[in-house]
Amino acid sequence: MSVSDTPPPAPPVPPPSPPTHKRHGCLTALMVVFGIFMLLPGFCALLFGGMSVVDGGQIPSDIASLIFLGLVIGIGGVALIWAAIKGRNAPPRPRTGP
Repeated sequence: MSVSDTPPPAPPVPPPSPPTHKRHGCLTALMVVFGIFMLLPGFCALLFGGMSVVDGGQIPSDIASLIFLGLVIGIGGVALIWAAIKGRNAPPRPRTGP
């Protein structure tokens, strides 16, 4: 039996993972600021809705839609702040060329 002087082949190296593209800090800050502005109508809706329920026992029909709209905008603000803090990655850039 002969002994060869060549070493065994090295295991294949996996390809490097593509770099993750993070969102810019300025965009995250803008999302948080706009989210805070969107929270203000939600707080007003809670305030006026709570005052209406305490005073009369029910929400008058003329302001019910405004309270609902304020709550929806406030929920959107919470979602915007949550998305900014969570830090979603930007989609990867398409590759050009061969």
